[in-house]
Amino acid sequence: MLSESSSFLKGVMLGSIFCALITMLGHVRIGHGNRMHHHEHHHLQAPNKEDILKISEDERMELSKSFRVYCIILVKPKDVSLWAAVKETWTKHCDKAEFFSSENVKVFESINMETSDMWLMMRKAYKCAFDKYSDQYNWFFLARPTTFAIVENLKYFLLKKEPSQSFYLGHTIKSGDLEYVSVEGGIVLSIESMKRLNSLLNIPEKCPEQGGMIWKISEDKQLAVCLKYAGVFAENAEDADGKDVFNTKSVGLFIKEAMTNHPNQVVEGCCSDMAVTFNGLTPNQMHVMMYGVYRLRAFGHLFNDALIFLPPNGSDND
Repeated sequence: MLSESSSFLKGVMLGSIFCALITMLGHVRIGHGNRMHHHEHHHLQAPNKEDILKISEDERMELSKSFRVYCIILVKPKDVSLWAAVKETWTKHCDKAEFFSSENVKVFESINMETSDMWLMMRKAYKCAFDKYSDQYNWFFLARPTTFAIVENLKYFLLKKEPSQSFYLGHTIKSGDLEYVSVEGGIVLSIESMKRLNSLLNIPEKCPEQGGMIWKISEDKQLAVCLKYAGVFAENAEDADGKDVFNTKSVGLFIKEAMTNHPNQVVEGCCSDMAVTFNGLTPNQMHVMMYGVYRLRAFGHLFNDALIFLPPNGSDND
């Protein structure tokens, strides 16, 4: 009798686990349809510098003014030191940057999402940003407080991308059938992708607030699931040499790896000259990056870029 009960309980447990797995996989694979088999992953590259030189000076100035990037930074109270560093450094170069926090924090100004669930925070932040600024900004960049971004390089990368098309860019990762942009390297959405995402946020069958019954799906994977339903697919951003420009590691870690793997070509083996982001930085490293990227200059050397992205009016950026 005991053995029969034991067998019955084992069967119930195995059956429950099997059902949970099916449910989870169903969430991950939703939105595929037949067209998914025909979709090819794109590796998007930055524009050619020679092409930029062919543009007239007036056209370059118009391009500089037309690119408006709204930056979303997701934070929690435990991130207060990183929060301060991000506020004092690279976010000054965004056309507008706002911090979305899990709860009210008196030290810094932020928009309270009233939840510590990262996926719910991300959903609410995107919804808030779209409702308030859909007619003011054409590109939306989301990052964690451990990320350092060179916004001018982001704008340069986006130079020949049309925001009225559905772009979803960053450092892509493959997870089973799901390809998604890692939040650790930052996520870029065009205004068209924001429109499509916003249209799905209130449809739980296509963009659920919770991803699985047992195992929780990370917020960046959840976003990819929702965007697939809207016909928007993850695309990896690279430079002309095929190097990633959205990075999920710090510069220091890349250099260590290059010294091990490419000891005779440390610089070439490290990172792209047009890198947009690095991740995993401490507050002190944020300030060091700010110094190296924006303040250090070689005396007597003229920097003559073909295109200049002007800072927002009233900005105290470097």
